[in-house]
Amino acid sequence: MKKFPFSFLVVPSVLAQEWSNANNPDAPAKIQDFAVVIQRILNIAIRMAGIAAFIMLIVGGFQYLTAGGDPKKTQAASNTLTYAILGLVVVIGAWFILLFIEKFTGVEVTKFNLPSQ
Repeated sequence: MKKFPFSFLVVPSVLAQEWSNANNPDAPAKIQDFAVVIQRILNIAIRMAGIAAFIMLIVGGFQYLTAGGDPKKTQAASNTLTYAILGLVVVIGAWFILLFIEKFTGVEVTKFNLPSQ
């Protein structure tokens, strides 16, 4: 039998800390609580993309420094650096496009909100 990592037990409770029924823990969850979880997941994903790009820049720089003049290793390091920068540009570009749409149309697309009943 496989054991689930500890994170499967902790992450949902951490992501949903702002439940609308925090004063009454026996009440069932509402659909607005799901919006809080999605918003936190998106915020975490954006931060993780930035951290991953930073780590890949460090890895690519280390590969480039330790290539020792080998053309294959130098090319691999160059590709790592290029893709890390390209990924960072794509994430930042997507965020700016969403902000532009929000400013141009007035619709909040950078926040996840469910319509209330």
